[in-house]
Amino acid sequence: MSKLFGLNPKFYTLRTKMAVLSFCSVFLAILIGGLIVVDKISTILEKEIGMRAIAIARTLAQSEGIQKNIGRPDGFDYIQPLAERTRLVTGVDYIVIVDMEGTRYSHPVEDRIGQKFSDPDLGPSLANNEYISSAEGVLGPSVRAFVPVKVDEGTRQVGVVIVGILTPTIYTILKNIQLQIFYSLGTGLIVGLLGSIYLARKIKNAMFSMEPEEIAKLLQERTAIFQAMGEGIIAIDTESRITVANKEAKRIIGRENEDILGRKIRDIVPNTPLPEVLQTGMAQLNQEMVINNTVILVNRVPIRVKDSIIGAVSTFQDKTEVNRLAEELTGVKVFIEALRVQNHEHMNKLHTIAGLVQLEKYQQAVDYIFDLTEEQQEMTRLVTRNISDNRVAGLLLGKYNRAKELRVDLVISQDSRLKSLPANLDGSALVVIIGNLIENALDAVRQETGGTRKVFFSLLDRAGILTISVRDTGPGIPGDIRDSIFKQGFTTKGSTSRGLGLYLVKRYVEMAGGTIDFSSKEGGGTEFVVSIPRETAPKNASGQEG
Repeated sequence: MSKLFGLNPKFYTLRTKMAVLSFCSVFLAILIGGLIVVDKISTILEKEIGMRAIAIARTLAQSEGIQKNIGRPDGFDYIQPLAERTRLVTGVDYIVIVDMEGTRYSHPVEDRIGQKFSDPDLGPSLANNEYISSAEGVLGPSVRAFVPVKVDEGTRQVGVVIVGILTPTIYTILKNIQLQIFYSLGTGLIVGLLGSIYLARKIKNAMFSMEPEEIAKLLQERTAIFQAMGEGIIAIDTESRITVANKEAKRIIGRENEDILGRKIRDIVPNTPLPEVLQTGMAQLNQEMVINNTVILVNRVPIRVKDSIIGAVSTFQDKTEVNRLAEELTGVKVFIEALRVQNHEHMNKLHTIAGLVQLEKYQQAVDYIFDLTEEQQEMTRLVTRNISDNRVAGLLLGKYNRAKELRVDLVISQDSRLKSLPANLDGSALVVIIGNLIENALDAVRQETGGTRKVFFSLLDRAGILTISVRDTGPGIPGDIRDSIFKQGFTTKGSTSRGLGLYLVKRYVEMAGGTIDFSSKEGGGTEFVVSIPRETAPKNASGQEG
């Protein structure tokens, strides 16, 4: 099209198209409106002309001279001059007076006097009817008033008075008011053009000065990027309706074959906290949740445009693959922590030995060294001999040394065994379970200022069930919070970054098809017991996320 008219393609920008379209729309609206108004004026004018014509006809019909001379052979000698004078005075185009036979007694053209008036409109007026009719004559359209002429006090009709006035055509009306039309049309077009340019500029600015083709291309690229991402993405609007959902998100939530766009987020992912982000405007970062037996890491953030929240987006990824890669890192971290604690303990022990030597207590120094060596070797032998998973073994050694640093006696049962991991539980999950339970127990007993501060741990692998037991001699769990300890975010440590330990422990245990129970007495300590079957299929976790 641009080549056909020799125009630069840049001429066809969205702004130009909108300006031209709006201008043409305004022009057509003004033109059509003007024609309708002129037509209405023509109708009103025709009605007023008709009323004027019938008033003149009534006046003539009531003239005694006309009433007496109609029907007389020489009646036109009186009627014609009277009719012509009246026509000239009133400015009507013609006045015709006929008798009951239709014979003319007056006419603007004298040659037609005495001839028959053969117009079909005459018939009803000869039957004593008064009316107005329109006709198209040689001179143009006209309005004619037909009024009967009556004598004997209106009881006998002797003729009809016909008064005709030419009506102006629409072209004539437009010609008479053309100057006003030009002014109004020009003003309307200028206002419409300015408004069109302003509207086009506002819309273009709202679209970041992008053309529709550019927006379509950007949308296609964005969609392709979203679909290619390894993370699940779900976005909602202010009414909690899904606006974006990529393939990975639909796979994780188990809706691969469904069209979920436009549906309420809670209809697709029950109990999701994503709508809460809309209300609070606070981001929720690095949240671990479980959906369809899959642990996912979730980030939820509000979508803001000019300080207004227009929606929220959730990004999440399957942690299964991440956990596989992190398993080695988890083990390394545990061993590093164990080495750090062991180094700290050895420094204290070396200081003790150095002090005994300086005091020349050589035998005591030797005995002290043998005691330390035997204790450490015994714990190392126990763990390495009975625990087949190096991550768990490293964790236990690290927690043992950490307990000594905290002046807490961590007693690991001699019967503890771990031949292999259950089918539904990986090493990183077991590290999370044992690590959190022992750490909570250490936190509980370290608050005690007197008495024996002990934590008892056992890991039993018997009869197809892996049993983990952690008992402490701490103050116990208060009765009013026992129903809340497994809830996400609940903590008694007064830190917003805590509150996930027992929540994750319970989730991992449920995913492995196991159970977790606890008993506690205020002032009498707390014991947690986890039982995980080796072959049972995992339970469907109730937690949902999106």
